[in-house]
Amino acid sequence: MDLRRLAVAAAVLAVCAAAAEGFDILQILGKHDEFSQFCKLLNETHLAGDINRDRTITVLAVANGDMGHLTGGHYSLGTIRHILELHVVADYYDEKKLKQLSHGATAASTLFQRSGFAPGMAGYVNITQHRGGKVTFIVDDAADSVKPITFVKQIESHRYDYSVLQVSSVLSSPEAEAPVAPPAPVNLTELLSKKYCKSFAGLLAADAKAFDVINGTKDTALTLFCPVDAAVDAFMPKFKNLTAKAKTAILLYHAVPDYYSMQFLKSNKGKVNTLATTSVAKKDYTYEAQTEADTVTLDTTVTTSTIQATVRDDDPLAIYAISKFLQPKELFKSKKPEDLAPAPAPEGPKKKKTKKKPGSTSGAEAPSDDEAADGPAADASADDAADKAGAAPSLLAWWVTAVATATAAMALAA
Repeated sequence: MDLRRLAVAAAVLAVCAAAAEGFDILQILGKHDEFSQFCKLLNETHLAGDINRDRTITVLAVANGDMGHLTGGHYSLGTIRHILELHVVADYYDEKKLKQLSHGATAASTLFQRSGFAPGMAGYVNITQHRGGKVTFIVDDAADSVKPITFVKQIESHRYDYSVLQVSSVLSSPEAEAPVAPPAPVNLTELLSKKYCKSFAGLLAADAKAFDVINGTKDTALTLFCPVDAAVDAFMPKFKNLTAKAKTAILLYHAVPDYYSMQFLKSNKGKVNTLATTSVAKKDYTYEAQTEADTVTLDTTVTTSTIQATVRDDDPLAIYAISKFLQPKELFKSKKPEDLAPAPAPEGPKKKKTKKKPGSTSGAEAPSDDEAADGPAADASADDAADKAGAAPSLLAWWVTAVATATAAMALAA
């Protein structure tokens, strides 16, 4: 009986993990050609990333033919983002719930209300159920001449988690439609040089490839962890011994192609993909972010660094000064005992693969001088496979996996 309950619990958690990891609003809408314009604007305004990171959320999607003035070039991207935020309700509503509203009406908060740009009740949407099953939406601050939009159909949902619904038109709000000044251009080198990271800025400026990739990502979505000057100085003897390719890789290793606010970093944990992950073939280049006593740490298995200060935290760009230069296990030997100790079983196949690996490693990927000083990276084929299998899962999926493991352990102990 205990084993049966354990199997059921594991199955439920596996389904939840798959659902959470698979939630991608662009992927969901991408299955339907009629939402291509709405999908495009979610991507261009970077709102898609915020939606994917949230949970208990409802997206009110609009078909291409109903987008109206939203695609006519009348608004800046900043204003379009605010209008689209009205279409993201911070609660779960599927078709069944809409048609069973208590008292026939409710007011729901949206991401525009959360943004801080919506005064009073401007960021709330009034949802009303009418006779015959008709459901309408209208923004609380809408002008008297504005007509409510209507619920059309349910596109996709995962109960109590996320829901994507089609509505008849774009919501109208004077506050959301107000002009938004475009963000001032960011000089990355100048910004880093002024606050904590002058030495790291110099390394980036000297590496054209790394700088172009990082600088080209900052206007889309970027989180950069820059080692403070003292950390760069301490690492320079090792850095000088790296090959040109390894230098580029380790600089890209400090950049994450997504925007992570400090609040998000403190409330989530798990493996993080970096720009080096997609730039170096057959390499993992991830590390684990976690929070201990309100301090965010980055653990590469070679070094553990902490965030010392915030240089910039303004979507889509976040820059944090960190205490140590991040050293990837792909270039340096891991310091963790479980990585250094031989595998418990089966040892035979792992030892054979470990012997074959150094012969196939190119000097461009891992400098011989540095390997001689610090030992070769823990880079066996079996370890690579394990790393890639767990490379950068969604933060929520990581958490669910941990819960599943804990559940299994408690059940077996019972």
